[in-house]
Amino acid sequence: MHGAALVHSPGEAVGIAAAYLDEGLRAGDLSVLACAPETVEAVRGVLGLRAREVEDDARICLVGARAPDAMAVIRERVEVAVTRGSGRLRILAEPLFGSDPRRWREIRRYEAAANALVDGAPVSCLCVYDRERLPAEVLDTARHTHPELWMGGVRVGSPGYREPLGVLRDLGTVREPVEDGQPVFAVDAAPALAGLRGGLRRALEAVVPDADQRADLHLGVSEVAANAFRHGRRPISARLWADGSTVVCTVSDSGTTFGDPLAGFLPAHGDDLSAGGMGLWLARKLWDDVDLVTAPSGLTVRLVAGLLRPGEARGAA
Repeated sequence: MHGAALVHSPGEAVGIAAAYLDEGLRAGDLSVLACAPETVEAVRGVLGLRAREVEDDARICLVGARAPDAMAVIRERVEVAVTRGSGRLRILAEPLFGSDPRRWREIRRYEAAANALVDGAPVSCLCVYDRERLPAEVLDTARHTHPELWMGGVRVGSPGYREPLGVLRDLGTVREPVEDGQPVFAVDAAPALAGLRGGLRRALEAVVPDADQRADLHLGVSEVAANAFRHGRRPISARLWADGSTVVCTVSDSGTTFGDPLAGFLPAHGDDLSAGGMGLWLARKLWDDVDLVTAPSGLTVRLVAGLLRPGEARGAA
């Protein structure tokens, strides 16, 4: 079950969270809080001594983590949950949207993908959304990505719920404003992978000031380029745009047989990373947004990242 509680105040959110977790503890669920520190403290205060049985891990709500990292945490918790108690994992999450619409988009992507990626697993998750504080676009995320809504203590099916693949494909059609300008790097019919990787490296060196971020972004796009040469069809092209705050890179090939928007949230071959298939998974770990955009002409992988200043902390906030 993946539900969203639409509340009117922080106090109502804490009350619902505490009741939801208490229900899980009584059932023998492995119960986890994935919330802001102040929410964790308030919920633990309501639970009292029972709070000792509740774990907390904010990575599940993308604090200091991107979607593949969060999915790995959930999978690890499920493996623990099935060995004890009810055999079920129960998560109380507070999506932390902040003020950046790009983060809103990535949380919507994660919320939608989670419906497919944990389908059939022994996981229950309730996400809390404050109707008085969050903008309408964010509240739409709750309605579109949660099959069940909790409002005023009543659980109802969400009439606005959309299937995960539809949500993910629509996200792929959103373009960054910088893409309306001229790219700082462009190549068509790239003859070889090594040359394309070198060109992308030089382009990133010119526009990404933080050395660590530059290395991460190059590794991620290099893996995407390798996928295009190994699994796609030629010709292969690439574009890179930057405007001082954002960098966007696209890698396109002419193949039409692949375009799964869920690819890369988990390693392609499970926990055996030596088996390969990590290209899109690494890209999702290293870039802020990764879209798979399909068209009759082929597949485009679009990668987006907000640029950091040298020394600025990396990772989702």
